[in-house]
Amino acid sequence: MRHIDVVVVGGGAMGSAAAWQLARRGAGVLLLEQHEPGHDRGGSHGSARIVRLGYGEQFYVELAATAMARWAELEEEAGERLVVETGVIDHGDRQTVQVLAAAMEAAGYRAEWLSPREAARRWPGLAFDGDVLYQPRGGRAHADRAVAALQRLAAGHGAEIRHGVRVESISPLPSGAEVHTAAGTVRAKQVVVAAGSWAPKVLTGVIALPDMVVSLEQPVHFRPLDWSTPWPSFIHHQPDATTRTGLSPRGTYGMASPDGVKVGFHGVGPQIDPDAGREPDPAALGALQDYVRQWIPGVDADTAEAAPCPYDNTETSDFVIDRVGAITVATGFSGHGFKFTPEIGRIVADLVLTGAQPPDRFRIRPA
Repeated sequence: MRHIDVVVVGGGAMGSAAAWQLARRGAGVLLLEQHEPGHDRGGSHGSARIVRLGYGEQFYVELAATAMARWAELEEEAGERLVVETGVIDHGDRQTVQVLAAAMEAAGYRAEWLSPREAARRWPGLAFDGDVLYQPRGGRAHADRAVAALQRLAAGHGAEIRHGVRVESISPLPSGAEVHTAAGTVRAKQVVVAAGSWAPKVLTGVIALPDMVVSLEQPVHFRPLDWSTPWPSFIHHQPDATTRTGLSPRGTYGMASPDGVKVGFHGVGPQIDPDAGREPDPAALGALQDYVRQWIPGVDADTAEAAPCPYDNTETSDFVIDRVGAITVATGFSGHGFKFTPEIGRIVADLVLTGAQPPDRFRIRPA
């Protein structure tokens, strides 16, 4: 058996960020990822993830703002641009958007209200549902490049990165824990489980996580009619919307990317086993094409390229970040966690190395 300081289980965004933060502080880190580099089985792949401050709670606005500073720190160390600030717009249900504006203002970040006509002049590729709230802080992050950069930096600080190693179980010890894989057992002083949709499987019989549901969401890339058209990241709030196929999205989001304009319904995917397939759902694809024909005139709706992505959902959409003995957990990011990646890495590293407490709403509550 090999003795190391910290084993990180999961090489997606959160596990890679934790490995980076731990290794740069001098911990001996082994990162284990079950899939190959750049895989698309989890929630950390592709060319675009939304970055924004717009939340209905001041807590998340402030967390997002802190994460923006961490992204800048990561970019400086990596020597590459990972976040493109295009600005973010929210439109649709007036009451919902007003709550976002109030939370941002309470946190010290004012947003600008625009009429639909003024917004259409700025962003002719979009159609608008009522007045528009514009926040210049935000845009998109390149997920693949971010994960690769985090792992490269972690390795540069001495971490060992192993792909193709599936963790089967974890055994807590009086001091530390054992991590069991098909290739053997590793003993460590501490373990970080940042395995996304697989976390409940890895922690079965070890830690009772809050109820989580894994869903397969199906965003799509559409080719813009004119690649020079300016695109903000955007969220369309339609709380009472139902598609012709019966989907009731909690919102529709989108952003430009090197692969086209990415558009997705939030929180409508079917429940899946994370080890199951990732086949696109033709009905969900058709519903998104209907949506873009009405609301996104700047793309060709017939050029849809599906990009399925699993969500690890908690009941409240709050994250699960906590430490139990020698095991620290980071999961339950509910389809909105990627923007916080470098800050989550810091929070996890603090739990592991200093015994700090996570934000109270992320704690694991006793059953």
